[in-house]
Amino acid sequence: MRHVKVNGVDVAYEVVGRGEPILFIHGAHIADAMRPLVDDPALGRFQRIRYHRRGVGGSSCPPEARATAVAVHAEDAVGLLERLGVDRAHVVGHSSGGAIALEVASRHPTRVSSLVLLEPALMMVPSGAAFIDLVTPLVGRYERGDAEGAVHGFLALVGDRDWRSAIKRTVPGGIALAVKDAATFFVSELPAVSRWTFGPEQATAITCPVLSVLGSKTSSLFIEGRELLHEWFPQCHDADIPDASHLLQMEAPGPVAAAIAHCSDALQAPPLR
Repeated sequence: MRHVKVNGVDVAYEVVGRGEPILFIHGAHIADAMRPLVDDPALGRFQRIRYHRRGVGGSSCPPEARATAVAVHAEDAVGLLERLGVDRAHVVGHSSGGAIALEVASRHPTRVSSLVLLEPALMMVPSGAAFIDLVTPLVGRYERGDAEGAVHGFLALVGDRDWRSAIKRTVPGGIALAVKDAATFFVSELPAVSRWTFGPEQATAITCPVLSVLGSKTSSLFIEGRELLHEWFPQCHDADIPDASHLLQMEAPGPVAAAIAHCSDALQAPPLR
């Protein structure tokens, strides 16, 4: 991966192919979680841009900026596009990366051609508090020095029984890298996403096509999140990925990539089901 300075942070990024740009914003833990989509043939006619968010993978994070707000991550994403000379892109965000994608589209609507949200982390839904209750013991494990146990516990919480094999198959080394980057999630990202506020007022700025992508084996947190997206965006369409959990882009990259390609072409068509 290449490196560029964005907002005072050394950002690792990769650009693959030519065509309309797609910016991929990964979620928690696994910095390379979007690589299976970048490599999928369904997106071969696009310029695919992925990067490691500050504090994970090959990207730095100043110690004083450890508690990074969602808005700061959004400005990093836009700053990277500016450095690459990209005026407008399709934006794909997963989990906490979906929250960042929403923030990008709200703050900079003219830069976003379409918005693809892979189970965004919308903690304001009714199941949000219950989800935090499930994660809180994992924070304790991390604080007691068991980063590996905390990360594995989180991935088991959001994935299905085969989460290890899916990650090892599509993102070799991803689990070990997630453990290495555990501090960013447990110290910074979880509190930031929990505090993030976004609602109808911010949503009104987003008029581009919106696609909600959901795994059939996902939890109520993300099912309720889709319902909220439809409240915010009358232009929101759906794509359902069979036999996939919250780790859907690593479990089923082909169907997810096909949904993204469809979104970029014709989201004015009837919703995908």
